[in-house]
Amino acid sequence: MAKEKKDKHFIKKPIYPGGARALKAFVSQNLKYPAEALSHQIEGTVVIQYEIDYQGQVVAAKVISGLGYGCDEEAARLVRLLQFEVPKTRGVKVLFHKDIQIHFRLPKKKPQAKSPQAIQYAYIEQKKAPLKTDSTKPEKGDSYTYTITLPG
Repeated sequence: MAKEKKDKHFIKKPIYPGGARALKAFVSQNLKYPAEALSHQIEGTVVIQYEIDYQGQVVAAKVISGLGYGCDEEAARLVRLLQFEVPKTRGVKVLFHKDIQIHFRLPKKKPQAKSPQAIQYAYIEQKKAPLKTDSTKPEKGDSYTYTITLPG
């Protein structure tokens, strides 16, 4: 009979479903830059310490290092939305403490395109009738119009 291997860790840590990449994607999708921080051009990192209960819910979030201008509140709101998977720990209800850094970076401004300038060039080709003794009207020719748009 083979012996079962015992687990190294008595208490298993909570994991975000999908790992660190999924956590980063969740933060970037749900982060709303505060209007006050945008108007004051505030950038930086907010450090939040939070507690995860035995069900995987975030029960408390505390700002360790903040920026102000609404960034601290937004980071705390975002952390409270997180949901973790907590493996069974032999019936023991454990409260986990973790830290997370949430980065606030100003959105990059796109260069505004100047209104394009348009130049029109018309070319009219007329067919000339062969010289005849009786006078007839010349035929209408083909005409072409080219529109050229120049940047900025």
